[in-house]
Amino acid sequence: MNPQEIEAMFGLDELRQTRFYQEAKEEGRLQGLEEGRLQGLQEIKLETISQLLVFGLTIEQIAQAFNWEIETVRQVAQNLKT
Repeated sequence: MNPQEIEAMFGLDELRQTRFYQEAKEEGRLQGLEEGRLQGLQEIKLETISQLLVFGLTIEQIAQAFNWEIETVRQVAQNLKT
């Protein structure tokens, strides 16, 4: 059986047209976008902390400047050393 035959057999085309399917699909798309945004922010945070440490700022100064938890900055700094 090819994919089209399987879709027809299970009525998947009709399912895709339902409101529930469309809402679930949109929710999944938005969740994926949010996860990608958060991952991008995490990468920016890592790069920022790395650069500011190179410039001689302390962990406390970095945390204060960006309103981040000191422990978070400390953990990132430790990961950069390894």
